[in-house]
Amino acid sequence: MKHFVRHIFTLTLWLLLPLAGAAQGIRFPMEFWKAPAPQSDTVRIFLVGDVLSHGRVMESSTQYGYSSFFKYVEEDIQGADLAICNMEFPLAGKPYSGYPVFSGPESFPEYLSEVGFGVFLLGNNHVLDKGSAGLSRTIEQMELRGLRYTGVAANAAADTLLNPLFVNVKGLKLAIVNFTYGTNQGASARWPKVQRMNKATLAPVMARAREKADIVLVCPHWGVEYALTHNAEQEEMARWLIQQGAHVIVGSHPHVVQDMEYINDVPVYYSLGNALSNQNDLPARLEGVVTLGFATRLGERPHLASARFKYLWCTKPGMIEDSYAAVPVTLPATYWRDPADYQTMQATYLQYASPNSKSK
Repeated sequence: MKHFVRHIFTLTLWLLLPLAGAAQGIRFPMEFWKAPAPQSDTVRIFLVGDVLSHGRVMESSTQYGYSSFFKYVEEDIQGADLAICNMEFPLAGKPYSGYPVFSGPESFPEYLSEVGFGVFLLGNNHVLDKGSAGLSRTIEQMELRGLRYTGVAANAAADTLLNPLFVNVKGLKLAIVNFTYGTNQGASARWPKVQRMNKATLAPVMARAREKADIVLVCPHWGVEYALTHNAEQEEMARWLIQQGAHVIVGSHPHVVQDMEYINDVPVYYSLGNALSNQNDLPARLEGVVTLGFATRLGERPHLASARFKYLWCTKPGMIEDSYAAVPVTLPATYWRDPADYQTMQATYLQYASPNSKSK
């Protein structure tokens, strides 16, 4: 039986945030679903959405550095046993460029690694923005820095090792499967390759994952940009992935947070939205992160024991920090330089994420 949930989980935690200049605050339902508190033998996996090297983001980093980008989420990132992000830009070299044809600086994933991200999802529609040569250089630069990635491969041998990517996290054998619906630019050669959303090629990948791993985490890059709910293609693919052994599905690409649901008791987060970007549309600045807790008690098969979803908001330069910053929507009004920006965040949250939202 399918239990459909549109951003509201079984247990909702209501948090009261003060509204600047008003006598009363706005109540924020922050947690979708909360299972029993994780024990010491729980492995925590933290995931964020799309990290984009927009031109203004890179200009700001040149002036102020990267340190503010995930400053307000560092506790979640570093408190996890593994943190994963979707790196939605190639490292194709200079001249660096933003949307629509990305080429980001190597210092950006270096910062993401330093702040605590341990796996980079490269199977997305922008990874071939600079063609096969740009993807080859991306792989070289990631390898040179010892950064773990999945969703692409330089050759057949690497493809077997990286798709799926097997990670041992405190004894938990985790398989990460990442793929994309397509790319904005085509490839000029067979290799390097990008993992595609094709059942024929994904079937052996899923078979290796379920054979060798305790947990199979699938991270598809799919769906329709800016659509607030998933479509039939996503759901059909999710059902197939679960038949193939997926234990959790966490998607990306739409640039907005989409609904989630359980299919045969498997949680499907259709889209976490952005994690760091210069997008101006308010729904695209409302972001999601999820922390998955897997119980690994001796004598028991590892299983999903807890899942916590939180909303973030992407602030622009001058709102809280001199540069960009992803912040929890619960961050008090006192952090904001202009109360109007704080109120915009609250209003957007209430419109697109609250149980009373007319947009859902």
